[in-house]
Amino acid sequence: GTVDKVEKMKVSTCLNPLHTALAVFGCLLGYKKISDEMKDPDLVRLVEGIGYREGLPVVSDPGILSPKAFLDEALRVRIPNPFMPDTPQRIATDTSQKLSVRFGETIKAYLSSGTLRVGSLKLIPLVLAGWCRYLIGIDDDVRTFPVSPDPMYAALKRQIGDLRPGDKGPFHETLQPILSNESIFAVDLYRAGLGETVERDFAELMAGKGAVRAALRRHLSED
Repeated sequence: GTVDKVEKMKVSTCLNPLHTALAVFGCLLGYKKISDEMKDPDLVRLVEGIGYREGLPVVSDPGILSPKAFLDEALRVRIPNPFMPDTPQRIATDTSQKLSVRFGETIKAYLSSGTLRVGSLKLIPLVLAGWCRYLIGIDDDVRTFPVSPDPMYAALKRQIGDLRPGDKGPFHETLQPILSNESIFAVDLYRAGLGETVERDFAELMAGKGAVRAALRRHLSED
């Protein structure tokens, strides 16, 4: 039981979700190393908010070590370590298979909580919108990039179609089949009360060149 809690703490709140957030936005912002992203104040604030504010309230505490101390070390030592030459492109591989554990479990925990409101989640929906924006394969400088391998990418790309930054919404018809897919997110995001939030965030990220950076800064300024 303790081992299971340690693993859930790592993959669902205190490490792997942060890696996925950095992978998605790292690709969109042109980064080639995860450690370099941790020199970007916007991305540091993003993963700190996901970890400390949105993840820790529902962490599976294993008792034998402090989730906050684990998160502190991940953010201050492990992820910024330049001698761990990991890339956002590698971590972005198979993201459709990872989101249910890395973010879906947190969403479900909020839904089942008697005190937490799923509507208070702001940065996790932004990451999910960022992933949808990532699927287009065009970065924030409107340059194409290769989307990392993913077993669902062909189907997801057909659904996303030929969207480009600068296209105007509404995007509901495009996003609804993706955001309602419980096999991706572990929940139907609309039934969870987050689908429309992700749609609005996606529209922000699609506004044109520089929109990803602008959306990040706006959301972080509201925290």
